[in-house]
Amino acid sequence: MVERYAREEMKSKWTMQAKYQAWLDVEIAAVKAWNRLGLIPDEDADKIEKNASFDIDRIDEIEKETRHDVIAFLTSVAESLGEESRWVHYGMTSSDTIDTAVALQIRDSLKLIIEDVKTIMETIKRRAMEHKLTLMVGRSHGIHGEPITFGLVLAIWYDEMKRHLANLEETFEVINVGKVSGAMGNFAHAPMELEEYVCEELGLKPAPVSNQVVQRDRYARLMTTLALIASTVEKIAVNIRHYQRTEVYECEEYFHKGQKGSSAMPHKRNPVLSENLTGLARMVRSYCMPAMENVALWHERDISHSSVERFILPDGFITADFMLMRLNGLLDKLLVYPENMMKNLNLTGGLVFSQRVLLELPKRGVTREDAYKIVQRNAMKVWEDLQHGKPALNEKGESLYLQYLLADEELRSKLSEEEIRDCFDYNYYTKNVDRIFERVFGKQ
Repeated sequence: MVERYAREEMKSKWTMQAKYQAWLDVEIAAVKAWNRLGLIPDEDADKIEKNASFDIDRIDEIEKETRHDVIAFLTSVAESLGEESRWVHYGMTSSDTIDTAVALQIRDSLKLIIEDVKTIMETIKRRAMEHKLTLMVGRSHGIHGEPITFGLVLAIWYDEMKRHLANLEETFEVINVGKVSGAMGNFAHAPMELEEYVCEELGLKPAPVSNQVVQRDRYARLMTTLALIASTVEKIAVNIRHYQRTEVYECEEYFHKGQKGSSAMPHKRNPVLSENLTGLARMVRSYCMPAMENVALWHERDISHSSVERFILPDGFITADFMLMRLNGLLDKLLVYPENMMKNLNLTGGLVFSQRVLLELPKRGVTREDAYKIVQRNAMKVWEDLQHGKPALNEKGESLYLQYLLADEELRSKLSEEEIRDCFDYNYYTKNVDRIFERVFGKQ
């Protein structure tokens, strides 16, 4: 399903055409490096650079006999050349070609993921500014806590994506390496300068040391980076799914004209995009374990990692790209209902202000334990009233909790009516939002 809807730019990085083209790019870079070192004549190097090509069907045909993909590829390339083909893959082993070529595919794919994250950050920032002071209830354990703003929720998401961006950029440096060190990594058949020239040509860094392969802790770092991003995508998606619950209804995915929510219930508007992202996050995270298990290869190399990477690299990148693009569209068109947020904020009859009252009493000489008892006993009365259907607000717009607190003689001996009413001011909870935003987004 993801393959069907993923954007072509990312899919194109992981086609068989792209794979073999990356292999050819590495081989040509090696030819040019050998020419620079004086081994391959200019005429032969020019012919290889201009004429070398491959045919995928021919590679498949040859591989049926050779049972070796790189040899099949090299045979196909040789068929596009003349005697100069003897210089192709000179002094190299299969992993020199494959690992260096995969680095090119990963590099170009990571650039797209980095672009995706930057795009999402811009979208989140715009929505955060839009809802910087949109009041809503904060929840812990799923239970109403205290007033916050939807802008603060979005600021959390932005800050988390910012960390992912930094992680991606660091991972880019970790993974952006090639190797042309030969069969055992000892440069016995090619000078170290060859590797340096090849990597310079391709825009890679030489691995400081390698055996027959680039070490797979680099790949594991890559997959855990993608998995962390997927987890944040799921975190956002799960929140949106909750906000869209009918009894909450604070946010909602955009519902397109003509869209259908249920084959049986025509009224349904389901958070299908968020649910889809939740499921895909599980898939991307699942690629971490095999990537980490690929780190431990036998001695200088085996090929137990190869079959794993044929799955996790293309699938991981295509799925992560799809998720990020989908999340950006979801957030861009997310419907936000401030009126329902305020309605829910008032749902518990003012209980969200309990801590404010609690903190005023020690200032008047009341112990914390006694203050807690005063505040809690009135809060429990509100819960009981709400259970029996009593309105959270009276006809004057006063909350149940405020009414009980004003009638509590012990509390009134410490706080005046005005002081109690002042505890129910929403502005108290938004006074630092601007400073928090400056921390997250910088000065605007």
